[in-house]
Amino acid sequence: MATIPHCLLAFETLTSILEKRPPLPLSSLEKLYNQHLQNTSGTSSLPEELPPTQLPASTTESANSTSTYASVSAAEKDGVLTSAPLFVTWNKRRADGEKELRGCIGTFTAQPIEEGVKEYARIAAFEDSRFSPITARELPTLEAAISLLTNFEPCADPYDWDLETHGIRISFVYHGRKLGATYLPDVAKEQGWTKEETLQSLMRKAGWAGSRGRWREVVEGAEAGFKVVRYRSSKARVGYKTYKEVVGR
Repeated sequence: MATIPHCLLAFETLTSILEKRPPLPLSSLEKLYNQHLQNTSGTSSLPEELPPTQLPASTTESANSTSTYASVSAAEKDGVLTSAPLFVTWNKRRADGEKELRGCIGTFTAQPIEEGVKEYARIAAFEDSRFSPITARELPTLEAAISLLTNFEPCADPYDWDLETHGIRISFVYHGRKLGATYLPDVAKEQGWTKEETLQSLMRKAGWAGSRGRWREVVEGAEAGFKVVRYRSSKARVGYKTYKEVVGR
């Protein structure tokens, strides 16, 4: 499952790049976090989550994928997840206290978790083409969220998934091009979308440019080969304040 130390590792990766120093490994951050819990008896160690808000699709946690059609198998050792497809999300606290997306990149290829978090924390912070690179002055406003993806299943039909539970990944053919896109779990729920609205939004995100009234022909017709894969995620999030308290910098 995703843990707070995974989120601390994302912050450690980001700050080490900005400060031009070697990052602490995950094992060190886990020890520091356990010490922090012991020192505070858990009273001030809970992550300060940013409240969810209804944001436009262009700024919500829409989750770019760098490997849309790759292997999605995860691996465990002694009951502990050691590799998994994952996404790293950076959110920013606005002046009104609500959040906005600052970067979100991930992969459907199973990654060793420590290396994957480090890699995609960097990519999401500096290479998400929707945003300018994160700067040091933004750090106090940031929240890091880690999503480890599991339980991938092909849907029996385009609506064979649950708004409260699943993320979905769609794939289809449009004008001879294979298109695909994904939303992580919670995106549709936070937006207040129906399944139909979620599918329409994902189609637009994937690059479909058809008329609004014809989306159902693509989804339910045979020509486009429309497919939906549902999945679940384990998610953890933490703010910069907690990171600073734990690492002592």
